[in-house]
Amino acid sequence: MKLAILGTRGIPAAYGGFETLAEELSARLAARGHDVSVYARAHGVGAVVAIHRGARVVHLPTLRTKYLDTVVHAALSGLHAATEGYDAVLVCNGANALLCRLPRLLGAPTRIVLNVDGLERNRRKWNALGKLVYALSERLSCVMPDSVVTDAHSIEAYYTERYGKDSVYIPYGSDLAPPAGRAALDRLGLVPGAYALYVSRFEPENNPDTVVRAFRAVPGDTKLVLLGAAPYADALLSRIRAEAAGDPRVLLPGALYGEPYRELLANAAVYVHVTEIGGTHPALVEAMGFGRPLVVHDTPENREVAGDAALYVDVHRAGSLAAGMIALLSDSAARERSGRAARARARSLYLWDSVADSYEALLTGS
Repeated sequence: MKLAILGTRGIPAAYGGFETLAEELSARLAARGHDVSVYARAHGVGAVVAIHRGARVVHLPTLRTKYLDTVVHAALSGLHAATEGYDAVLVCNGANALLCRLPRLLGAPTRIVLNVDGLERNRRKWNALGKLVYALSERLSCVMPDSVVTDAHSIEAYYTERYGKDSVYIPYGSDLAPPAGRAALDRLGLVPGAYALYVSRFEPENNPDTVVRAFRAVPGDTKLVLLGAAPYADALLSRIRAEAAGDPRVLLPGALYGEPYRELLANAAVYVHVTEIGGTHPALVEAMGFGRPLVVHDTPENREVAGDAALYVDVHRAGSLAAGMIALLSDSAARERSGRAARARARSLYLWDSVADSYEALLTGS
């Protein structure tokens, strides 16, 4: 079938969870014989290429502002998709709910599937208008697409209880290819098993600055690596850098993808996950796939993913996060138990081939 994915920054992935989904899913669907296109923004991908892992990459312009980047690109992608006659389109991001039907504007019987992600309207970065747009998008998500995808059972339950809308639960995969070497570790001066790792977009609700402050109480030579970027959040990035300046053990290499990312993930002593908003976070399940010991902020969504594999903390309670990192870093047996449980859980619940099976069935109507 002729399929498309739009609403992300595109592939090769160089931003976040939706981009990882677009890359891993498009590659698998293409390998199964489907004609797959992924819409991309030149400033949001790892490289500007026409084909990536068997999928066509369609680059379209946008307006690079905090509030218009995603919506303008999704609108142009939807209009372009209407001329292509796709059999089905996966639209990512609930903010694009209003634009869902654009791909069948010219009458093609295109099946539309929308992945709404988490409850984006709760993020503190949005002003009143932004929160209103996301609140309206939640309602439109229930009527505009043919099917809605939620990536966590807690988000699935939210849509059922609040809107009476049934959705299809499809999580993310954890099984990334193992790294081939240690070039990224050597470049950063890191020793395997001698650093804690945090991976996330630098958003207020993801608490990167809180992690840096808490790490000051962790004794010894263990380092802390924060992988991430802060588009349209200069004040937060400045605050993180100011916090990190007080501790030479803290490294801020930016956002890394591909081989460097897998190297750092596979060799971390502890993975620190303290997000407050969202469903299934791809970086968390990927850390689980590599068998990393986990320190996790206690939310229903995070517990759903990590289960009994994590040491849970309260990022808002003074000393809780620091105590959790100290406890796990100082106890090799506890790290072994956590890592073993994390890997087993990832292998049973979060595999990309299973994810692709579910999306393929939904997109093709099989």
